[in-house]
Amino acid sequence: MTDCLFCKIAAKQIPSSIVYEDEELLAFKDIHPAAPVHLLVIPKVHVATLSECNETHGALLGKLLALAPKLAKEHGCEVTYGADGKPAGGYKTLINSGPDGGQEVYHLHLHMIGGPRPWTGQR
Repeated sequence: MTDCLFCKIAAKQIPSSIVYEDEELLAFKDIHPAAPVHLLVIPKVHVATLSECNETHGALLGKLLALAPKLAKEHGCEVTYGADGKPAGGYKTLINSGPDGGQEVYHLHLHMIGGPRPWTGQR
């Protein structure tokens, strides 16, 4: 895709604050963060929406989702447990699909959002 913002970021044609990269995925800081930690994880291959995915995308989707806990830990918003066993911290993952789903950039991406509340963003 020649005019895709995230394809251009993956190709390093547009600068971004990259926090993770491997052969298939790229993660970078959202330029309009909704929380203290707001990262976007994208596949390097262009897939417009989650609705375009099928069984052949299973490994890629699994890798995309499995990266979230690693990034959360690296950015200090992982789920931890106190001596009493109660959880603390945390993050959420979000994939918007289509206009009614709030998708703004038509390249599959996962939002990893966390950090101390209250969050100021509305995403």
